[in-house]
Amino acid sequence: MEQAANNNEPLGLTSAMVAERLKKDGYNELPRPDRRGFFRILFEVLRQPMFLLLIGGGVVYLLMGDRTEAIMLLLFACLSVTITIVQESRSEKVLEALRNLASPRALVVRDGKRILIAGREVVRDDFIVISEGDRVAADATLFWSHDLLLDESLLTGESVPVRKLAQEPESKSVVPSPGGEDLPFIFAGTLVVRGTGHAIVHAIGIRSEMGKIGRALGSIETEQPHLQRQIHSFVKTFAIIGALLGGLTVLLYGLLRGSWLEATLGGIALGMSLLPEEFPLVMAVFMAMGAWRISQARVLTRRASAIETLGATTVLCTDKTGTLTENKMTVVALLSDDARWDQDGKSPVPDELRETLQTALFACPQTPTDPMDIAVHKLADQHLGADQTSVANLKLIRAYGLRPDLFAVANIYSNEADENGTAYAKGALEAITELCQIPTERLDSIREQMDALGLDGVRVLGIAKATVNNIQQQENLPETPRGLSFEYVGLIGFADPIRSNVPAAVAECRSAGIRVVMITGDYPATARAIGLQAGLEATKVLAGDDIETMSDEQLAEQVKSTSIFARIQPNQKLRIVQSLKANGEVVAMTGDGVNDAPAIKAAHIGIAMGGRGTDVAREASAIVLLDDDFGSIVKTIRLGRRIYDNLRKAIEYIVAVHIPVAGLALLPLLLGLPLILTPIHIAFLEMVIDPACSVVFEAEKEEDDVMQRPPRDPASPLLQKRRIVWAALQGLIVLVLLAGIFITAARLGMPEPDLRALVFTSLVFMNMGLILVNRSFKASLISAILRPNRSLWILLGGVTALLATAVFWLPAQKLFHFGQLHWDDLGICAIAGIFSLLLLEAIKSLWFRVDNINGKSYEPSNNLR
Repeated sequence: MEQAANNNEPLGLTSAMVAERLKKDGYNELPRPDRRGFFRILFEVLRQPMFLLLIGGGVVYLLMGDRTEAIMLLLFACLSVTITIVQESRSEKVLEALRNLASPRALVVRDGKRILIAGREVVRDDFIVISEGDRVAADATLFWSHDLLLDESLLTGESVPVRKLAQEPESKSVVPSPGGEDLPFIFAGTLVVRGTGHAIVHAIGIRSEMGKIGRALGSIETEQPHLQRQIHSFVKTFAIIGALLGGLTVLLYGLLRGSWLEATLGGIALGMSLLPEEFPLVMAVFMAMGAWRISQARVLTRRASAIETLGATTVLCTDKTGTLTENKMTVVALLSDDARWDQDGKSPVPDELRETLQTALFACPQTPTDPMDIAVHKLADQHLGADQTSVANLKLIRAYGLRPDLFAVANIYSNEADENGTAYAKGALEAITELCQIPTERLDSIREQMDALGLDGVRVLGIAKATVNNIQQQENLPETPRGLSFEYVGLIGFADPIRSNVPAAVAECRSAGIRVVMITGDYPATARAIGLQAGLEATKVLAGDDIETMSDEQLAEQVKSTSIFARIQPNQKLRIVQSLKANGEVVAMTGDGVNDAPAIKAAHIGIAMGGRGTDVAREASAIVLLDDDFGSIVKTIRLGRRIYDNLRKAIEYIVAVHIPVAGLALLPLLLGLPLILTPIHIAFLEMVIDPACSVVFEAEKEEDDVMQRPPRDPASPLLQKRRIVWAALQGLIVLVLLAGIFITAARLGMPEPDLRALVFTSLVFMNMGLILVNRSFKASLISAILRPNRSLWILLGGVTALLATAVFWLPAQKLFHFGQLHWDDLGICAIAGIFSLLLLEAIKSLWFRVDNINGKSYEPSNNLR
């Protein structure tokens, strides 16, 4: 027979003992073979085509006898490698921190106190407490359990949960092994399907059963498949064009001018100018830093694919308690058939309702953790005498937990001097009605009381008690409370105030074209009251019983106009999500319980509660709210839209900047003019382009209207044709201006070194202009410049300093084959840069004005109605 819990918990390990075991055994974690260390990142970088082209250019310069340029190209190669390694290592550190946040948690007793810690911090001999929905953090031996079932399919492959019983003190030692029925051993990685238990850890990390079979902990995806396919398509297209043009350049230059080494340099320069090596870097940095930025809003991104989907969300399904409300329950009303008490801070609970309060108290756990149980204990301590709240002379014989088929809990207590006992129950009115067999006439009167409270947003539970005969013969106790003859005692009402930021967050969702849907287990009247306070469309409420009678087609039609669902069962949550998806909506779904996992997993974006949610719900989710706040969901949607916008800006900039660079590498061949760009110049430009597209654009503030536009169509590509045309147009305009400067100066007889300095400086200035133009989709130039972005000004300042060094410092001039750039030449470069910037800004304002008129600026979802 299972033993009952008691308040005499062990003190657990002390802090000193924990530190000693951590030093001896290490952390409770498994090896992570997928973690990329320094040398692995270095090896991957050295295999990149850009690095190989830089090395190839250095070899050509050595063959030409130019050691200085060869050494500089090698230095640029090392600098490129260093930048990439730093950014990749930073991403790995961010992902490692996110993995630690995502690891299972454990409730342990240390220094006499229960504390919640990361699973990796569990040590041998830790006292752990497990309950329904938890993932076990380490292998342990039970010394107390109640109605405990565990899913050990991760270790055994068997989907049927196994029952666990605490180890008897006199029992013989048995070798721990997964899969056994009625054994006292629990194992890391397994899931608690039902019940609670206390256990002592006997194995952690690689010494656990999971460690023995080499199971790795779940890891966070670093790339999202949909975007990855698009990026690969871009890279493939650019690479093919670059290879063909580079080969053609070498062939034509060598045949027409007879210098194959210079032809090779020209081909390498053109290949470098067209090679889209920034794309993978942008993806890695944006996804890792995006997940990190979202974590700063107290939201953990477990799957990076959610970042893309966030901006396309059209429906946000949320529960009520703890998400829309504060989850700080207070008892505000007690009712019986002929008496009522309302909380006003002054009036004591009348004698007629003391039995109702005492019954509710004894139906709660002795050590409460649920907010409603805590509220009942607090009220009882204030209004009942010590003799009416004490369980010192009572013995807990049996505790019945909440089950999917009966939304009620019950405790059976007995006095050792009496052979009979009493059962105390509380739960949903439907469950209490079933247990008490209340006549219809009386039930109608009780429902009227409940509905009156519900209109004020009060959550109501029924209270009942029953006499249990021959309590000492425990084997005769029923398996469920249905086997006892309960009598109705009364109602108890709880108030949970709505979070202060919820109405504003709901309004922001509405302005962003996102419909907020509340799905709760509360009564329709309570749900409607909370919905009205939150700002939802509360004109229509659909109850779970109504859903049961509907076909899938009927439900799909109803969810189009319903924003509040009440008295919903977990399987009905899944049907609601599936119906919304069938209507073409992009659904985000919140949940916290084991039974919520199917609905969370079925949604496009599953959102689990980090504070009160179970490990099962978290593992089924793509996003975890660390503070269970609805406002955090809206912040995450805002950040998701910002990240996607900035990614598009970076890609547009990359497309735009490569066109003039490639054009200047190819133009001399077509016109018979001197080579302007060599590999060393391209390498210099890459030192600007790489941090600009990966760091500067990633740090950009969101657009002013980011939450005033409709959701993006999830099927739309990263860059639609019109946006690719806009990016190409920017590059062509810059190329035309540069070609004009280049051809004019060449025809005026400017020496080749001076010509190269003039054109290259103009290119750098215009590149700065491209960065400024692409910072915002439609903000004016002045507002874009005033928009804070420290990374931008650091980059522009550094580029200006390097350019001044290359142009005016004699050793650098020789390295870059620059001549003397006079102040009037520098003025021409500055005027060309400013003119290109103003021209592009003017075209952008007209371009996006047309887009806004046509409704195409942000590719709204076709699913919005």
